Amino acid sequence: MTDAVYERAGFGAPVRRGQRPAIVVVDLTHGFTDPAAPTGADLSDVVAATAELIEAGRPAGVPVVFTTIAYTPAEADGDDVTWLTKAPGMRALREGSRAVAVDDRLPVDPRDHLITKKGASAFFGTTLAALLAGLRVDTVLVCGATTSGCVRATAVDAVQSGFSVLVPRECVGDRAQSPHEANLFDIQAKYGDVIDVTEAVSYVKAAR
Repeated sequence: MTDAVYERAGFGAPVRRGQRPAIVVVDLTHGFTDPAAPTGADLSDVVAATAELIEAGRPAGVPVVFTTIAYTPAEADGDDVTWLTKAPGMRALREGSRAVAVDDRLPVDPRDHLITKKGASAFFGTTLAALLAGLRVDTVLVCGATTSGCVRATAVDAVQSGFSVLVPRECVGDRAQSPHEANLFDIQAKYGDVIDVTEAVSYVKAAR
């Protein structure tokens, strides 16, 4: 029944795959990938798949943008950031701490870009859209954490900013399987194509 309703509504058509992709790695920082962190979970498989994708795109010059959530002491300790009232565990994501550093297992290169954000979307209140436009990017591969939060928000804003969106399934993760699967379903229906990492690797290797 659900599939028929979505098909009748015209959801799920494939997106255009451009010639100038970029990889946006959303919040694969220790605060999200370390299960001992207040906001963390074991995302080892996601980190490994994302590292594979990044390395595949290097020879073709595919840009890589990492994001991190980081709060100043005033933001983390105060009551002015509404999100921190709803999700107080995020207060541990403090500027300069290990929690906001990109996971050491990812192949960060000096040519990569780093965007610091305060909310879910990598686009909201940041220079990401301008950066991608300056790089003449037409397609964004969204990786990272969490599928139901920052990944979804980034995918939605990427579409609204004019980019085609691809989400490699193995390169995103969440703290629980149900919201992970539900949001992949919704992204596939409305915002981008959810693809296998093998397809994503082949795509970035052939870029440019």
